[in-house]
Amino acid sequence: MCGIIGILGRHEVAPVILEALRRLEYRGYDSAGIATLHEGLLERRRAVGKLHNLSDLLVTAPLRGRAGIGHTRWATHGAATVGNAHPHRAGRAAVVHNGIIENFRALRAELTALGKGFESDTDTETIVHLIDMHLSQGLDPRAAAAATLARLEGAFALCLLFEGEENLLIAARRGSPLAVGHGDGEAFVGSDAIALAPLTEQITYLEEGDWAVLTREGAEIFDATGAPVSRGQVRIERGAAQVDKSGYRHFMAKEIAEQPALLGAVLEAYRVGSSQGLALPAEISFAGCERLVLVACGTAHYACHVAKYWFEQIARLPVEIEIASEFRYRDPVLPERGMAIFVSQSGETADTLAALRYAKGKVARVISVVNVPTSSIARESEVALPIHAGVEVGVASTKAFTCQLAVLLILALRAAADRGHLSPEAMMARLAELRGVPALMAEALLLEDQLAILSSEIAAAQDVLFLGRGQMYPLALEGALKLKEISYIHAEGYAAGELKHGPIALIDGEVPVIVLAPRDALYDKTMSNMQEVMARNGLVLLFSDAEGCADAEGIWRSLALPTVAPWLAPLVYALPVQLLAYHAALARGTDVDQPRNLAKSVTVE
Repeated sequence: MCGIIGILGRHEVAPVILEALRRLEYRGYDSAGIATLHEGLLERRRAVGKLHNLSDLLVTAPLRGRAGIGHTRWATHGAATVGNAHPHRAGRAAVVHNGIIENFRALRAELTALGKGFESDTDTETIVHLIDMHLSQGLDPRAAAAATLARLEGAFALCLLFEGEENLLIAARRGSPLAVGHGDGEAFVGSDAIALAPLTEQITYLEEGDWAVLTREGAEIFDATGAPVSRGQVRIERGAAQVDKSGYRHFMAKEIAEQPALLGAVLEAYRVGSSQGLALPAEISFAGCERLVLVACGTAHYACHVAKYWFEQIARLPVEIEIASEFRYRDPVLPERGMAIFVSQSGETADTLAALRYAKGKVARVISVVNVPTSSIARESEVALPIHAGVEVGVASTKAFTCQLAVLLILALRAAADRGHLSPEAMMARLAELRGVPALMAEALLLEDQLAILSSEIAAAQDVLFLGRGQMYPLALEGALKLKEISYIHAEGYAAGELKHGPIALIDGEVPVIVLAPRDALYDKTMSNMQEVMARNGLVLLFSDAEGCADAEGIWRSLALPTVAPWLAPLVYALPVQLLAYHAALARGTDVDQPRNLAKSVTVE
């Protein structure tokens, strides 16, 4: 959530900062602002809503200067107003900030007692008032920043700009990610590589507790104790973070359509089907593992739910699934001979990162499954496995979900082999079936027109239920989440057998019930639950294969998906539930790529 950009440039920076902020829109925001230095003087412009509002403001009230900072804000402390938008300023300093200053109330009270006047409701404003106080005491900007950082508690990333200092930016991170970009006579700060990729090919990721002093000549980096440190540079391709819709109406539509090809890329990256065996790091061995713990948030958490079936059914390995935000607060007992896998699209999810840090040293191996190999979670894991999904811009995760599933499935197959539950011949048969899934996903995408029609009918509902058994239960949870996220329809996912334990009270002729039921060993039991819905006038929309749809009678609507091996069904059935949500959102006229109140990367607890 939120986005930071800072530039010491050779040309006017306001247009460049605005364009960089556009690349950070996927993170979610509700206001934006820019501050620049021109002839030594600080000026800023801020606007509520989308970036075009800030862009329009800059037309009528332009900003000059070759040094500046910018921000997209996702409201936490204080509503989305111009006064609460970043950058915040006090005296000679301006700041942009991601995260939460947990002791801001005490700091604010102290500063108010000293006569400081606050203009916003934010925790961020305390930072810049502390800076201003230290500057007024005679400290230079570097010393004022160091003194201020020592007072802050919480998780944050920030970038500071000082009046009269046209060749200086100060950046710091504690908990929230931040990167420094290196240029020829230029310097950059950004929340992630997407913001910086068009500007530079060399970046340095600040480590936990680092702060940096940037000039056009270079960057000095200090650790949390104030000691100078050296952090390596990473090369990024200027086009690596290219984000465009490629002719699609929305990023989400593009990302749904990319999934067959991306799954093929994942299978290729991990040598699925190669005679050399699966390409996994040598450190990964499940031979002595007594228990596996899977930790994630949101959609990634549902991917873990699916993976639990794979690890337990194929590898006979006991699995616990944990919500990252709850994990460490109950002081869980972890198996010394176990392994923990942390799943995150961004690799910066604050709760998941905190859970990983809790688990380190308590289990035999810490593994991450991430989309950003240079992310904090990846860097702090013993082994990081990329999902190869590419940049995902839509806030509602789609292609990252199926790529996470693919990598987790590959791990489950390796676990089965390591534990003696899958012979080489059986492994080859499983991998052959897996290699056929991209083609089945492509077939499922051909049903989009039918799904658009079905979605227009779902879009009129106030409440929707999703039901599934076995591996379809996590898909029911994910389908409900997608519909909630982007269409704002209240939806819930349930294990089909739980219907009569409460949710059946909601069933009437106005409630669509979406049933995910491939023709597998659990099909008949799911049909019994479906009959219970129909007996109460519920509107059943069945997702099954041709045989399953033919065997279902009296239902409201059905959609025949490609026939797939039951253990691989989640990879195929994910696509129609995504498309259903997408077209329901279109029918309701909501913001598909940037739904209200949501952020792509949740970097605060």
